[in-house]
Amino acid sequence: MIRQFELVERVQAYDPTADEDILNRAYVFAMKAHGSQKRASGDPYFSHPLEVAGILTDYRLDGASIVTALLHDTLEDTPATRDDIRAQFGEEVSRLVDGVTKLTRIELQSDQAKQAENFRKLVLAMSRDIRVLLVKLADRLHNMRTLHPISDPEKRQRIALETMEIYAPLAERIGMENLKSELEDLAFAELNPDARNSILARLEFLRRQSGNAVPRIVGQLREVLTASGIKADISGREKKPYSIWRKMHRKSVGFEQLSDIVAFRVLVDSVEEVYRALGVIHSAYPVVPGRFKDYVSTPKPNGYRSLHTGVFGPKGERIEIQIRTAEMHDVAERGVAAHWDYKQGVGSTEGPEYRWLRELLEILEQASGPEEFLEHTKLEMFQDQVFCFTPRGDLIALPSGATPIDFAYAVHSEVGDTCVGSKINGRIRPLKVELRNGDQVEILTSKAQTPSPEWERFVVTGRARARIRRFLRAKEREQYLQLGRAILQKAFKEEGYEFTEKAVEGVLKAFKASNVDDIYASVGAGNHTGREVLETVFPGVRKRRLGQEKVVSISRARTRHSDRGKDSEFGVPIVGLIPGMAVHFAGCCHPLPGDRIVGIITTGRGVTIHTIDCSSLEAVADEPERWIDVSWSVSGVSADIHVGRVSLMLLNEPGSLGTISNIIAKNEGNISNLKIVNRSPDFFEILIDIEVRDVKHLTNVIAALRASPVINEIERARG
Repeated sequence: MIRQFELVERVQAYDPTADEDILNRAYVFAMKAHGSQKRASGDPYFSHPLEVAGILTDYRLDGASIVTALLHDTLEDTPATRDDIRAQFGEEVSRLVDGVTKLTRIELQSDQAKQAENFRKLVLAMSRDIRVLLVKLADRLHNMRTLHPISDPEKRQRIALETMEIYAPLAERIGMENLKSELEDLAFAELNPDARNSILARLEFLRRQSGNAVPRIVGQLREVLTASGIKADISGREKKPYSIWRKMHRKSVGFEQLSDIVAFRVLVDSVEEVYRALGVIHSAYPVVPGRFKDYVSTPKPNGYRSLHTGVFGPKGERIEIQIRTAEMHDVAERGVAAHWDYKQGVGSTEGPEYRWLRELLEILEQASGPEEFLEHTKLEMFQDQVFCFTPRGDLIALPSGATPIDFAYAVHSEVGDTCVGSKINGRIRPLKVELRNGDQVEILTSKAQTPSPEWERFVVTGRARARIRRFLRAKEREQYLQLGRAILQKAFKEEGYEFTEKAVEGVLKAFKASNVDDIYASVGAGNHTGREVLETVFPGVRKRRLGQEKVVSISRARTRHSDRGKDSEFGVPIVGLIPGMAVHFAGCCHPLPGDRIVGIITTGRGVTIHTIDCSSLEAVADEPERWIDVSWSVSGVSADIHVGRVSLMLLNEPGSLGTISNIIAKNEGNISNLKIVNRSPDFFEILIDIEVRDVKHLTNVIAALRASPVINEIERARG
């Protein structure tokens, strides 16, 4: 455990003006407040806030942040109050501690609504002072480092999942790459230990095989640069297991095909030498096509700057090299903390690197509730990015798979609302086309345009989806208001009563409504019938046609209508079908929820659903009259099982089949059919049909199989 004087020395080593007295008082206050409290590991509870403070000293944070770290659990776990902290440490520390304090003891999925509300409050707190987030991230990092002593495996899983889905992406957003990588890897160890152990075993094998490869490559790179008069600090580092796993998953490649398992970092003195070093390295070694990225001229939104390139190294090895200045390296390591100003502007959330935070606040305003906000926030944070430009040259960073609609909303909400078309690199393109790195996008607008419900099917940013849903909710409510009012007027007229708003106002309490419009909307949505309202207003109304007519609420009618177009065999909602038409899924491509699909009218079988890239479609390419534009329903949720087919090359050794069946079972898949299509003394070629929920589920199963050393190749089978 860090001693009191050691903590003070750490802070004063990088900030000689730090207030030693307040650091000492905070240390003593927290130690006395937590007293004899113990952690799950049996360690004194005070060791936790002390370690959190120690983590923040590594990032050279100001004194107020260190004091906040020491006190961050006192409001929740001790009798201390905010007034006590304000009296002893001032308003600034009091405000920070209150922002960091865990608002409720919740974990992901234990109570989704409370967890979402807690995250909403965290976003509001960190929007006022980014130090709230920095302390929270350090708090989460130490909790993850000490996760193992928690005896409840479900609780460990919930904490790890929350870390992976919320805190690691937040750390990436503020440029704290090392902290993000450690959070991800600690969560990965809990969520998928088998995959992590498999990758660690392969890394160990690679080390034994390559011997002293890292120092050898470092030495040769240094010789090449020195010969050209460039002085550089060169080092090599191994990627974390989760980073390797994610790249295998994203690129659908095996371990051996990765070129950046070990990356080499070249630090030089100036931006000019960054580009000179790149030229020298490219002259000395063949370049791996498609591996060059320039984040110096076009920095990432979190401020990260560096050149990345892939080359075939001294002995033909594929290696990744990152070239940057020492200042760029400091930003890459410490993120926003590298820009810290102890004199003024501490905690400020102004500047381009905080645009993402302002977008989260905008999503917060658009979302209907905390749970929807959490959903949109994950969309916003948890994806790789593409970089596009406006016609004026402004950079817009978007998630991978983003469309011109996402781009329009990133420029401005009103531009998104009125978007009617787009020009990409000077050519008119559809609004649903996926944008690529470097695209110049011009948005065409019209004041008569409004957001379309179809847009929600292909936008990927939380900001766009939240804005579209808000408009649709408002439009839907307006329609329900008109419909509900008309239904009530008719109900009153049929019974011979005059319809008045005053009469409806008298039953607001009975329907738990705050105003008359709420009742109109409820009737229009089918939650209540016009007769229910009428009978509540006039309890003595006789039911004239009792037994002759059956009142069916609109909500039930709508439910029945939504059932049309479901495949009776599989129970999955398909949009775009003629009601009552028979539906079948093609056995050639095995379409899954999440695939882009098309319907083909087949004589005697109704409609057959294929994936859009199915090779069988070539046979009907000249018969456009048989094609139907269909898609999976966005709102249709099905627990039904679907079959996805994979083709794999398996090592011919004892236990191989058992290994793959265990991996599939652990990832909640089930083998429904298996066929060996070819065999040799060394390998089996196998087709396996796996029961899964959707394409994402199948992708996860494939990624888990790909990490196994008994599998040489694997891919989703077509046909």
